[in-house]
Amino acid sequence: MNAWITFRTVSSSAATSRAIAGTGVPDAEAMIIIARRTRIDSPLPGGQSRSAQVDQHGCAAPTRQAPGQITVVDVDSENKLGDYLRARRALIRVQDVGLPDDGPRRVPGLRRDEVALLAGVSTDYYMRLEQGRERHPSDQVLRSIARALQLDDDAAAHLFRLGLPVFGARAATSLTAAPELVRLMDGMPDVPAFLVSAAQDILGANAMARELYRGFARYDNLLRMIFLDPYARSFYGDWDAASRLAVSNLRASSSQFPADEHIERIVGELSLRSPAFVNLWARYEVRPRTSEVKHFVHPRVGELRLHFETFAVASAPGQHLSVYSAEPGSTGHDGLVLLRRLAEQAATDAENSASEQAFKKGDTRS
Repeated sequence: MNAWITFRTVSSSAATSRAIAGTGVPDAEAMIIIARRTRIDSPLPGGQSRSAQVDQHGCAAPTRQAPGQITVVDVDSENKLGDYLRARRALIRVQDVGLPDDGPRRVPGLRRDEVALLAGVSTDYYMRLEQGRERHPSDQVLRSIARALQLDDDAAAHLFRLGLPVFGARAATSLTAAPELVRLMDGMPDVPAFLVSAAQDILGANAMARELYRGFARYDNLLRMIFLDPYARSFYGDWDAASRLAVSNLRASSSQFPADEHIERIVGELSLRSPAFVNLWARYEVRPRTSEVKHFVHPRVGELRLHFETFAVASAPGQHLSVYSAEPGSTGHDGLVLLRRLAEQAATDAENSASEQAFKKGDTRS
């Protein structure tokens, strides 16, 4: 039997959604997959789980599907608040909130009645909230639920954006790097600096950043690089931590820009191609990236431990300027010095190659 899914066209001429019976997946650049009644953990032919279809690098391995089967993920659920509540209570253990542990449970985490008890609301009300039958929770109720689920400030803000749709509504993001920002990045020759969109598309980078990420097949989107390029496993000193932070940061961006089609597109693509991404996305962890220590293993420089700082671009909502630096005299600083030499050599080689090509063309014409 064919699986029914909903596709939403993201081209400017499309204004409606339609349900179709699918036997394949259309071009991700043209359509965004919105799952309504299918499961991402459904078994593959032969009883093998989808999560097992991973190559040695953790990237999605080619799988054979029975006719009519489609691997999808819930990118744009009609009940986002309920999805978030279910995911978050699944992460809480009864002992973490002081409730008695009555033995093995059918599902992980807290039960609905336990969350309701901790939040001071009726079980029936909380159940209706999760099921999407109650769409207008009060500010007080959301605060109580946030406390019950032990949400930090970022996760609580996400809850409020879902429960109070007018909270934090923002305009769509820009995918153009302003010339002033490009000039600013180029004016920082000693540190890697790059500009990303809310969907983590790389909009611009200086020579140091390009040299840092040179080993990747494509330098276009940080999430695509982490989950789809095998090189990421050796480049990131702790790939598990890097991937988890990247997904929780994307969750934060999707909360601030719920209608951003570029975020939907990258979520749809990775949901089809990376089981590791699907598992992390389903956790509903929300944590915007601001400041942290990064651990890289560069093929020519070696290990690099760099301080990462990101700055919101006020003139372009959703864009962030990211900069890596290191304490003077540290091994990380020495690594950046070597990285700059490599970047300068790469620029010289590129100039020489361009000059040689131009000379050859001129010689051929004469």
